[in-house]
Amino acid sequence: MKSISLGTWCYTIGPYAKSPVDFDTVCTKLKALGFDGVELGAFAPHPDPDSVPTKDGRRSLVDKMKKWGLRFSGLVPNLWSQKLVNTADSKPYLNEFRKNCEFARDLCILGIRVDTVQPPTIVDEVGYDTALARVTKAFNECATIAAEYGLYVTWEFEPGFVLNKPSDVMRVLDAVKKPNFGVMYDTSHGQMVAVVGARQPGKKETLPGGQPELIRKLSGRINHVHLIDNDNSCHKDASGNDETSAHLPFGKGKVNFDEIVPLLAREKLPHNWWTIDLCFWPDAWEATADCKKFADGLNKKYGELVAAKG
Repeated sequence: MKSISLGTWCYTIGPYAKSPVDFDTVCTKLKALGFDGVELGAFAPHPDPDSVPTKDGRRSLVDKMKKWGLRFSGLVPNLWSQKLVNTADSKPYLNEFRKNCEFARDLCILGIRVDTVQPPTIVDEVGYDTALARVTKAFNECATIAAEYGLYVTWEFEPGFVLNKPSDVMRVLDAVKKPNFGVMYDTSHGQMVAVVGARQPGKKETLPGGQPELIRKLSGRINHVHLIDNDNSCHKDASGNDETSAHLPFGKGKVNFDEIVPLLAREKLPHNWWTIDLCFWPDAWEATADCKKFADGLNKKYGELVAAKG
């Protein structure tokens, strides 16, 4: 069976930005609902490298998690203020990444997330080849840094950030051949990338076999899984424009979980987590309990599937 966590960022950003739910309240509720852990969105007001800067403070946080009976399934660092594609200098991005790697290690977290941080339209400014080269160079360096801290790196590809076509994902993986680097498979992003082709520059690229085809293409390089629904639409930004994949509570979208979860369950991950991601959902707090029940159902049906040998 898989351990089930939930990403804490859904209670701090988007609709919750003006009235976030504090970390202690989040963890207390998730424990009461039977969660095994949380995936830490490491930005205010939840714990982050700057708000918990000392070793003693980080040990206290680990002790608090133990008292709650929870574990961390991963770390999402705040890299979104950085530039990666329209600059030749990736040092600020890498410095922020390193700071978060140290934070993750101190919290006994094994995996850290990255993304390309800038919108797909940035290709118009720098050109595709430059964008790909700068991203893959930085991701190679991220993997090297993470290895120093005993961490794996998981790249969350999605419509809202550059390099969001299936072929883009494969090109990045081909260029970053580090054993501790792989992709996060988010079932909402998988729908929008493989089925809808949302926010893709130039000619739209989808896959005839939809999400199952994308999962098979990525098989062996998936090292983290987020589960959530999608209705073939994007979340809208403050101006009403498409931003990234809409993350809907299970049952409110069009994702066929009985088709794709068995495939994901057979992937050889470096851990035993499935993470629920309610990012940008306006009623995430109210939806959490039902999402846990749905995930438990998937876990009961598919959580013990293992990767085929050979």
